[in-house]
Amino acid sequence: MFNIPKKVIDRATASLKNYQKIAESHRARDVSEADTVTLIKDILADVCGFDKYTELTSEQQIRGTFCDLAIRIDGKIRVLLEAKAAGVDLNESHLRQAINYAANQGIEWVMLTNSIRWRLFRMKFAQPIDAEEICSFDLTTLNPRAEDDQRKLFMISREGVLADAMNLFHQHAAIMNPYTVTQVLMQDPVVAVLRRELRRIFPDIKVTAEELGIMLKSSILKREVTEGEKAADAASRVKKQANKLAKKAAKDKAPDAPGEVTTETGEQMGTDEAGTSDPDPAP
Repeated sequence: MFNIPKKVIDRATASLKNYQKIAESHRARDVSEADTVTLIKDILADVCGFDKYTELTSEQQIRGTFCDLAIRIDGKIRVLLEAKAAGVDLNESHLRQAINYAANQGIEWVMLTNSIRWRLFRMKFAQPIDAEEICSFDLTTLNPRAEDDQRKLFMISREGVLADAMNLFHQHAAIMNPYTVTQVLMQDPVVAVLRRELRRIFPDIKVTAEELGIMLKSSILKREVTEGEKAADAASRVKKQANKLAKKAAKDKAPDAPGEVTTETGEQMGTDEAGTSDPDPAP
């Protein structure tokens, strides 16, 4: 998916364990939201590599109010963070507040955290405004030596933000899920391969692509991945990409315009009155 720099892993390995203990202690003591915000800034600085004084700000004003934290690099806000006290369970009302902040600023990425639970969302600037959860994790259970946990830490690291790792992770997740894979399985080229294999193995059996398509959808693939909003979104995504590839293939195969076709020797081809192409006659 993406290459994780060694320094990101080394930094997390050196500092994460200490912050895991502190976060657990904050939850047990039910510390205030202000104390949790301070802890979150320390985690983002020491574990994730951001400059605490120039890239992490709690002074981001949005329509008369201030968001809890913002990650700002080179003067551009990359992520808005809504923080709650370590002992508070994150819920949808907290998310709605963060979404409102991001929508007012046109910021694509939102993070909701209580220093222990971290939830990353990508804004959907449609009607109505909404957000899609891309990733979530428990800081206290992360293992910086585990590959999957390394990817999560990289996404919220300074290096990951600059490398657009959040977007790459989102694109990967949008494809590598049961809904998209199911839609690909039901595409005509895949059904054609299945039909060909059946005919090769069982030459006396006649089967149509239509029969196989119906069987896949009704008997083999689960209804929860073939129907519903997520299935429809996946179908739209697959169709759009397939059409894009088909147009590109058609364009690549299109013949050259009259007067631009050349022979094997490089001679330009002309068009006679009958509409056929011949090499240009000698003067």
